[in-house]
Amino acid sequence: MCGIVALFSPNENVANTIYDGLIQLQHRGQDAAGISTLNDNKMHLHKDTGLVTEVFKSDKSKLNLVGNLGIGHVRYPTAGSNDVNDSQPFYTSNPVNITLAHNGTLTNSESIRKNLLKKHFCQFNTNSDSEALMHLFAYELYKTNFRKLTTSHVFKALKSIYEKCSGGFSVVALVSGIGIVAFRDPNGIRPLSLGTKKKSYMIASESSALTALDFETVEDIKPGEAIILNESGDLIRRRVVRKTSHTPCLFEFVYFSRPDSSIDDISIHKSRLRMGDFLGEKILKEHPKLNVDVVIPIPDTSRTSAMQVAYKLGVKYREGFMKNRYIGRTFIMPGQRNRKRSVKQKLNPIEIEFKDKRVLLVDDSIVRGHTSKNIVKMVKRCGAKKVFLASASPPIRHQNIYGIDMPATTELVAHKRSVKEIKKYIKADELIYQSLEDLKRSASIGNPKITEFEDSVFTGNYRVGNITKDYLVNLENTRSDLSK
Repeated sequence: MCGIVALFSPNENVANTIYDGLIQLQHRGQDAAGISTLNDNKMHLHKDTGLVTEVFKSDKSKLNLVGNLGIGHVRYPTAGSNDVNDSQPFYTSNPVNITLAHNGTLTNSESIRKNLLKKHFCQFNTNSDSEALMHLFAYELYKTNFRKLTTSHVFKALKSIYEKCSGGFSVVALVSGIGIVAFRDPNGIRPLSLGTKKKSYMIASESSALTALDFETVEDIKPGEAIILNESGDLIRRRVVRKTSHTPCLFEFVYFSRPDSSIDDISIHKSRLRMGDFLGEKILKEHPKLNVDVVIPIPDTSRTSAMQVAYKLGVKYREGFMKNRYIGRTFIMPGQRNRKRSVKQKLNPIEIEFKDKRVLLVDDSIVRGHTSKNIVKMVKRCGAKKVFLASASPPIRHQNIYGIDMPATTELVAHKRSVKEIKKYIKADELIYQSLEDLKRSASIGNPKITEFEDSVFTGNYRVGNITKDYLVNLENTRSDLSK
C-alpha cells in the first residue's frame, strides 16, 4: 500500500504543502517518501528511505523543489525491494521529462518490462512495477509522434496504458509541457480523490489528506478516468475507459484508510460503525451465553467497531491497552522475530481492565495470527477469567495481489484452517468472525450504487487480470518470510 499526492497552486511553490499532505498519508507507507516538482519544464526531485519527517528532515531538502505543480509519494513495498532506488517518484527524460508515483500493483508488469526491453526503448534500474508503468507511459507518448506535446497525445497514450495494464492502480505524474496527469484503474480498486481550494487543486489517495489541508473534496476520480491539470490551472477530465466495473478494495474500509476519509462517497467511519453493529448482532444471535463483562479494542483501527459491539451487547466499553505510536504496522514487517518483538513494544495492557473479567477483544482483522495469539496470552496473564476474540472482517485466507503486501498464503493463520482450528491456535476461549456478506453490506450501505468489492483476500476470487497458478506461486515465494 502507498499514498500519493498531486498539487497545483498558482501562486506558490507547492513542495511544503505536498509535504503536509504526505504527513497525512504516512499510515499508508512508512519505508520511503519523495516529492517532485515542475518549473519551466524542469523537473526537481528529492526522495529517500524513511518517514516523511526523516526524508525531509531539514528545509534544505525542499529548497530546490521549486514550481507550482508537484507530486508526492509514501511507500511500503508491494513490488520491488525496499531501498532508495525503489522509492518514488520515478524519473525519466525520454521522450520528455516525466516523474511518476503509483499506488497499487500491476499484475502483468513482467510482460510490460520484457516488451519494452525488446523495443530497446529504456533501461530499468529496479524491479518495481511502478518504474515499468512509467516507462510504458513514456513509450506510449513517444509513439504518438508528437512535435509539440498536447493533452490529446496524453489521452491517446493513456488509452494504450489502460489496454496494456492489469491490476489495481492509482497514478499521479508530472509531464513536462503538460502538467499533472492523474488516472485510476478501470475497476476503481485503489482510491483517488480530487479537492479544490480557491484556485488550487489537490489529488490524494484519501480525502482526509485534502480536508486536513482545508481543501474541499470535489469527488473521487472515477474508474477509468484521467485528469490533466496544466500549468495554467485548467482542469481537463476524460473517461478513457467507458466500460468499467466499479469494485473498490474492501480491505481499505476494514483497515488501511483513516476513519475521517471517504472512498467513493462511502464514509470509512460509518462503515466501521456498521461493521460493529453487524458483528454485535451476530454475537447475540450465535453466542448468546458468552456473558461478556467488557469489550476492549485492539488499537487503533478496531475502536470504532468495538464501540458498536459494546453498544449492541449492552456491556461496558473500555480501553485496555496503551499503544506505543512509534512502532509501525506489524503485519507489514518482514520476519516473525521482528513482528513478535514489535508487538511487545507496541502494546502494554492496563491490568485492572482485565483482572477477573470475561473480556471480549475486538480487532479489525486477523492476518498471521501471531499478534492475536500474543495479545490473548497477555490478557490471560492479567487475570482475565475468559478471553474472547472477535474480528470485524472474515477470515483472510488468500494473498492480496492488487497493492497490499499481504504475507504469503501459507503464513496466513486462516489458510487451510477452520475457525475452530484458528481458535485453538490463538488459544482464545471463543473466536467470532464477521461474515463477508455483512462486511460488504457495511460499506455498500454508504453508496448503494456499489454492490461488489475487490474481496479476493477473503474469497480467492481474483477478478482483475488473467491470474494464473504460476503467478500466485511466484508471488508466494517472493512474499514468504524465508525469502526475506
